[in-house]
Amino acid sequence: MSSGQSWKPASNPWLVAMTVTLAVFMEILDTTIVNVALPHVAGSLSSSYDESTWVLTSYLVANGIVLPISAFLSRIFGRKQFFLICIVMFTVCSFLCGIATELWQIILFRVLQGFFGGGLQPVQQSVLLDYFKPEDRGKAFGLSSIAIIVAPVLGPTLGGWITDNYSWRWVFFINIPVGIFSVLAIYQLLEDPPWERKWAKGKLKIDYIGISLITLGLGCLQVMLDRGEDDDWFSSGFIITFAVLTAIGLVGAVYWLLYAKKPVVDLHCLKDKNFAVASILMAGMAAILYGSSVVIPQLAQQDLGYTATWSGLVLSPGAVLIVLSIPLVLKLMPLVQTRWIIAFGFTCLFLSFLYSATLTPNVDFTTLVMIRSAQTIGLGFLFVPLTTIAFVTIPQRLNADASALFTMCRNVAGSIGISLSTAMITEREQARSAQMVHNMSQFNEPFNLTVERWAQSVKDFSSMVGDPVTIATGQLYQQMIAQARILAYIDVFMGLSVVALILIPFCLLLAPIKSEGSAGAH
Repeated sequence: MSSGQSWKPASNPWLVAMTVTLAVFMEILDTTIVNVALPHVAGSLSSSYDESTWVLTSYLVANGIVLPISAFLSRIFGRKQFFLICIVMFTVCSFLCGIATELWQIILFRVLQGFFGGGLQPVQQSVLLDYFKPEDRGKAFGLSSIAIIVAPVLGPTLGGWITDNYSWRWVFFINIPVGIFSVLAIYQLLEDPPWERKWAKGKLKIDYIGISLITLGLGCLQVMLDRGEDDDWFSSGFIITFAVLTAIGLVGAVYWLLYAKKPVVDLHCLKDKNFAVASILMAGMAAILYGSSVVIPQLAQQDLGYTATWSGLVLSPGAVLIVLSIPLVLKLMPLVQTRWIIAFGFTCLFLSFLYSATLTPNVDFTTLVMIRSAQTIGLGFLFVPLTTIAFVTIPQRLNADASALFTMCRNVAGSIGISLSTAMITEREQARSAQMVHNMSQFNEPFNLTVERWAQSVKDFSSMVGDPVTIATGQLYQQMIAQARILAYIDVFMGLSVVALILIPFCLLLAPIKSEGSAGAH
């Protein structure tokens, strides 16, 4: 460890941090920027919308598979070289996606884009761990959090604006200048520390079984999560098959990685209580972040009639609030135990989703912005403290494996949050409609009186042609559907608040340290 402790990078750590974070920002942006462009992609490539969703699924599958094995790949190629390969190929695949003329082409290039993009986040995190002293990592992770939290929020807004004003192809082409700049900057600035160079030179045995099981488990999991809503979950043989394959892959991978002599990823970092608890809490935060980031635009576009650009603008003030809260969190970390800051963050999330449950069918833009902004306040108190405390007691040799696992927990939980939130909206809308339609009966006196009153209004003040009673009944039914949808969103918000509440006690399992104490603990 003496060489590691005496090593000092030749380049300014902050320049390196900004450069690697820019590359990660580009990659994370690509996970959400395509969402709003899918109808345009489907129309342009003469395919159905359902077929075009494989553009998203293929990316997530490849991304999820490579995350846990990125530490192994960086040892094979060397960290700097692996990072450069990932950015170059991600940029090339972005160009190929932009010029694709058939659906199979764009799906193939998205698989490759997701594979190479998946290696960027864990490597960026291990670079920050190695380039910054433990007491300075909070600030570095503060910079990183801007990419990881703001990028998925900015994606739909930017994607909607580009698609509305230019072409869906520019959703991919905008990666090219960013990718070129990142490659040139990283080539000049980034270097491998001595311990990374030592691993790169040594003979590494390829763990084919571990890689195969991880690929099977995480690949099938991502397909199941992304396609489950469209295929009606476990009523579909396709989803059941992938669920079984997921279980076989993940259970087999965990067993193999624990007992193999040279596993592709070292799970022993999970023996560190701080890291294990922080990973659980980060997974919970990601599920809430990504789940709510999908639900709000869906509400705005599908139920309130907003354009893609305006639905994105609902999210933007919340992203600004996160960025503004990070300096406050960094000032608090040396003064307050990190676990209390994290507990405060989850408490804010719990209260904000209770406030979100006051949603009404006639909600205006300002109120919707306030609801989303309230939801994001807690997030600012979570990402930096969680990432900082997770690596306090992790040995330096396990930094790369821990970074890969930590990133995997965040991304897989985010996918689960998205799938469960969207599925819950559909399920709760059906349940709420069934409850409400029970009262829409000729044997229900209040319903009959309402129909009579509305029918009279149609007769007196409307020029609609037809039986007033039939028209009034139809209008009431539409109102019922609209209210059932809003109640479904409220149920989702209440579910997310319960998740946040359950996670608060876990914060007490973290070590009672402040950020400045991490140097001694490491």
